[in-house]
Amino acid sequence: MNQFSSYLDILQKTSIYLGIATIVLFGIFLFFWLREPRRLIHGITFTIFFITFLTELAVLIFTTGNSEFIVVMGVLFVLIVGVIFLTMFFMWALLLWNAIVVWKRESHTLSNMLTLFLAIFLIALWFANSFMVGHSRFLPDWFNTLISGLPLIGVYLLLCSYNYLASALLYQFVPRRYKANYLIVLGAGLINGDTVSRLLGNRIDAAIKFGNKQIKKGRPAPKIVFSGGQGPDEKLSEAATMANYAIEHGWNKDLVILEDKSRNTLQNMQFSNAIIQKDYGADDAYIKFFSNNYHIFRAGLYAKMAGLAANGIGAPTKFYFLPNALIREFVAVFLMNKKRHLIVLSLIGIGILLMMAITIYTDLVAK
Repeated sequence: MNQFSSYLDILQKTSIYLGIATIVLFGIFLFFWLREPRRLIHGITFTIFFITFLTELAVLIFTTGNSEFIVVMGVLFVLIVGVIFLTMFFMWALLLWNAIVVWKRESHTLSNMLTLFLAIFLIALWFANSFMVGHSRFLPDWFNTLISGLPLIGVYLLLCSYNYLASALLYQFVPRRYKANYLIVLGAGLINGDTVSRLLGNRIDAAIKFGNKQIKKGRPAPKIVFSGGQGPDEKLSEAATMANYAIEHGWNKDLVILEDKSRNTLQNMQFSNAIIQKDYGADDAYIKFFSNNYHIFRAGLYAKMAGLAANGIGAPTKFYFLPNALIREFVAVFLMNKKRHLIVLSLIGIGILLMMAITIYTDLVAK
């Protein structure tokens, strides 16, 4: 009994320290996230806080001393971990299912087939791994060392993708604050060169909804900057087509500004920022920009690069479309930081080569 009491005392003290650490880590995350949410580092800081929080929660459960409650929570934990494990194990099947759905409902473009390519890659990787496990004894030691080191690259890419997803998800919850002077709607491709797609329409609808809600709160109506140039296969600029759509849906034409020269998201931000500063007469206008929810974080990174002090609001996207879109966004964000990733991957590669060299040297000495 005394040993059990001592055990509980240790858990209670541990809980106090973990509780303090949890509060401090959450405070650090929240301070820097609210100050500048357009940073990938927030995925890391939030994860550190969340792991500490879960550890604190586990310790609190054990400090109750209630065996039935501990067993129930333990079973629940195992179930959650099991679902995560099964989801990861059968990821290839989920990706194939998504690829079939997208193939039936969307255009057959390369960007809409990313889940199919990833599923094929995972299946091929599984077969290759099975083959290597069964035949490794017939292969040179240096080659086995090379193959055993390659998963480190996969782990790094997996961590990068997780961090991107965590940062992008957190960005969806940036406070909205209905006091904007200007709203920027980012353009997208037009249907038949002159018609707003549903994807683009959702962006415009979100901006109109935000503007109307701001007006209802008794604040001045914001001006909407529709940003998008005219592609070679488009009859009108994206900006003009979006403006027509907004006016048809009840937005005041006197509160419309066109930015019709941009060709990509970075130019959307740069050119819109220049127009707003000229129209506002200063560089301290309060601005919000709008895109689809899967794109809004990368758009925020471009806004930061363009010196635009603005955060975005994501418009809803059909769920089945998200996996392809998020893969595309991750690749784009990964390439935005290619120098950093190249350094890390090079260090991993050097480490693998050193391991191979040691293996070869050891084999030579043994002979």
